[in-house]
Amino acid sequence: MGYVTSLFARKVVAAAGGAIDGAAFLRGAGIDPEGAWDPKAMIPDGLYYGLLERIAAEVDVTDLPLRVGASMRLDEYGALGLAFKAATTLGASYARVERYARLWTSVVEYELRPDPRGTLFILHREGARRLGMRLSNEATLASSVSIARQVSPVPVAPLEVLIRHPAPRSVAAHEDWFGSPVRFDAELDAILFSREMLAQPNILGDVGISRYLADHLERELSEIADEVPLVTRTKEAIAQALSEGAPKMAEIARDLGLSARSFHRRLSEHGMSFQTLTEETRRDLAEGLLRDDRHSLAEIAFLTGFAEQSSFTRAFKRWVGMTPASYRKERVVR
Repeated sequence: MGYVTSLFARKVVAAAGGAIDGAAFLRGAGIDPEGAWDPKAMIPDGLYYGLLERIAAEVDVTDLPLRVGASMRLDEYGALGLAFKAATTLGASYARVERYARLWTSVVEYELRPDPRGTLFILHREGARRLGMRLSNEATLASSVSIARQVSPVPVAPLEVLIRHPAPRSVAAHEDWFGSPVRFDAELDAILFSREMLAQPNILGDVGISRYLADHLERELSEIADEVPLVTRTKEAIAQALSEGAPKMAEIARDLGLSARSFHRRLSEHGMSFQTLTEETRRDLAEGLLRDDRHSLAEIAFLTGFAEQSSFTRAFKRWVGMTPASYRKERVVR
């Protein structure tokens, strides 16, 4: 399981507009609707994909990824957004993303790859290509072009956009927004740029500022490793407490030898929340138990902290896009 910045989820809900109950959708993804838009606050990727899929069940999402991409602003991306601006050329900006995208997400990697026609900016994301992931990939590609348009003195249009999954009913909106051909059912998720486009100097490019921000980003990358022990210990404590119901943060903090305030602060420093970790632990535990048919669905609901099986079923469908029974049927170990 990986993480994505909660900023993406907030942008998706905002782009969907009044057609959905935005606050309810954010709460379902473990995000406080009234909280700050903090790019360092992370949520599990499964919750993010589930959010997209629930929106797709209520509204037409053909052009939603494009609207999400168009809404992205570099000023909202923290130090990495500033580093993208300060890089001297558009190619150097994308090199910053290739190097430091781990600060936004742990489920996507980027690659700049030479191509006979120019340079490919490739999105790599592992896992089953469920609807939520497909929509996320489209939004990510759109975002990558959107932020380029914010730093370039000339109009930014790729030579071609490549998307691995099948096309929607119409691709007109995609080709109009990107300003280039968009090829679905491709071998890659990528944007093809000309060499001349990537060599364009950025409006605010500055060698000194760029070097300073790169040093800052290197420190942020090194700090990510520090979150693992606390997160691991927290998830283990949550898992042990779940059979007695949904655990309380103060009780888990006490088990870890921390005050509730210190516990909350340390998780927040790494973009984590207790609610997010509880959801992820429940999901991980449920998936493991469902792969073994020795436990009934009612028992699994109890072991993952749900008072009723129906509540467990709704939560699990939100997490992975299918019911526990369907998941077990596909993956049970005999």
